[in-house]
Amino acid sequence: MRGPAGLRRGRIPLTILLLRHATAGHRQPGDEHDHLRPLDGRGRRQAAAYPELYAGYGVERVLTSPYTRCRQSVEPLAAALGLPVEERSELAEGSTSADVDALAKELGAATAVLCTHGDVIDDVLGEEPEKGSTWVLDGDLGRRAYLPPPA
Repeated sequence: MRGPAGLRRGRIPLTILLLRHATAGHRQPGDEHDHLRPLDGRGRRQAAAYPELYAGYGVERVLTSPYTRCRQSVEPLAAALGLPVEERSELAEGSTSADVDALAKELGAATAVLCTHGDVIDDVLGEEPEKGSTWVLDGDLGRRAYLPPPA
């Protein structure tokens, strides 16, 4: 049941930082190993900036698609916070907004970073943001703020 501002009644609102993985070059047509594509130089710099960018959010969990570029995007953040990186298939390419919503419900009141792919974010929000950018969402996946990618 939803109350004011679309929040579920009886739940403490949480914050989700929905991150489109940092830059990793371009997909090569026919590459059956695209899930192994690593971050490029700019992507590594972006990943190194997330601990400072997210410092005021009180991140308690770091969840990611199992793809290499996603995991590498959040490893510096998880290390800085002393948290494990949790790989979740619900964040892999081809996942749906229903998958992400179910995962968000599973988080309870925890503030979490969810690192995923452009197609998944497009399904959740109806747009595909830049690589390395973040949408700050409430627990019902409603938009609160947009953080452009770090330099």
